[in-house]
Order: sequence, then C-alpha cells, then structure tokens
Amino acid sequence: MNKKIAIIGGGNLGAAMAEGLVSSGFILPQDLTVTKRNTGSLRSLAEKGVVISSDNIEAVENADWVVLAVKPFQIKEILTHIEPHLDAERHVLISVITGVWIKDLQEIVGYDFSFFRSMPNTAIAIQQSMTCICAENATDEQVSYVTDLFNQLGKTVFIEEKLMDAATVLGACGTAYAMRYIRANIQGGIEIGFSAATASLIAAQTVKGAAELLLQRNTHPEQEIDKVTTPKGCTIAGLNEMEHQGFSSSLIKGIVTSYKKIVNDM
Repeated sequence: MNKKIAIIGGGNLGAAMAEGLVSSGFILPQDLTVTKRNTGSLRSLAEKGVVISSDNIEAVENADWVVLAVKPFQIKEILTHIEPHLDAERHVLISVITGVWIKDLQEIVGYDFSFFRSMPNTAIAIQQSMTCICAENATDEQVSYVTDLFNQLGKTVFIEEKLMDAATVLGACGTAYAMRYIRANIQGGIEIGFSAATASLIAAQTVKGAAELLLQRNTHPEQEIDKVTTPKGCTIAGLNEMEHQGFSSSLIKGIVTSYKKIVNDM
C-alpha cells in the first residue's frame, strides 16, 4: 500500500517539495495533499493531480506522513489545531521549519511520535537541494523512507540536531554566499571583456563543474586546485592575490558571523 503524504503549508518550500516528489515519481499525485489558506497559487499542482486543500485536519486524517512547512510563528497554532487528529501509531512528522526544534514539537503533540527535522535549501525547487536531516524515535524503515524522499530533491546527510543551526549557515545561507561569488566572477568577466550574459554562463557553469568534481570524485578542493595551478601561471597569481586580499578569511568570518547571529537570536 502506498504511503500518503500531507504537506501542511504550500508556500515556496512546500510547493517545491510537492513538485519534486511528483516529478520524480516518488509518490502518485493522488497520494499527496498540499494545504494552504489561499489555494489559488497551487493551481499547477492541482493540474498534475495533487490534492489541494485549505483544511489541515482533513489532510492529516488522509495521510501517513505529515510534513510541516509553515512559518515558524505559525507552527504552535497549527500543530495545536491538528494535534487531536494525529495518531502516533500511524503518523510520522517531518519538520522543515527553520529554528523549530524537535523538543518544541514534542511539547505540543507528545513524545510518542517519530520525528524528523530537515533543513533543505532553495535549490530544492530544481531537485538539487542539500538537505540535512536528524531524527528522534524513528525506526530504520522510517529513516530509509525519509532518506529516499529527500534524495528525490537533491542530496542528503544525517546529522545531530545540535548541528542544525550550523547546517542552516553552511547549506542554506551557503547558497547566497555561492551566488555572491558568482556575481563577483561575472563582474570580473565583464571587466576583462565579456558581455554580462556570456560572463554569467561561464561563471555559473564553471562553479557547477567545480562542485561536480568534488561530488563525483570525492576529492579535496586543494587536489583539484593543484591540477589547475601551474608554476608561474595565471591561476596561482590570481589565487595568491585573492588570499592577500582576505578571500578565504572573509568567507570564514562571514560563515561564523551568520552562525553567531542564529545562535544569539534563538
């Protein structure tokens, strides 16, 4: 029997998850429900056969897995509303809500449920997310199912929940850091003669290729750098100048600053 999933919160993240799960064939459209107060923006999912609803209770009652994809300030009200309709023997809860810990969910619905907390990034929209996951009170079968689910949307790694704030910085904020590097690359490309469109294509594809080298070969970045840098060459000259200007140092400081911001604001 196919498992049924309800995504509570059809915003950008919830809708992107639904799109990816259906497109990959992971779930039949009719076995997936997505809820949103204003369902008009989910028309494209409805056209694919996904069940669209504004009724969270009905969605939960017809599901085995419940994905919580609402805003952090909404979760207490929504979870309290659906809690009487949740069954720990049937339902498994997955939260993709930034800053909400498993213990926060347990305080509302109890400790008998199997819980997963995951941190995807915006590349989930094109099924290229890096999703960090942790679990509480979950079986091996449930862990396997959640891993398979998020692997449809990119790559996954299981971590301890105490590292979720760090995962937010490295995996989610990291998208913005990469984009800023690409933007600077484009600006440099324009200065040395390319059009903006051509520089953008070269910069984006080069970064994509560099990332794939690491992912496919499982090598260290320095190993790949050594293959590009030749004695007295232009690559090492550019790298050394970037380091003189604080390239690596500023990036590391930025990551640490973002992390401190999350920890101090929680």
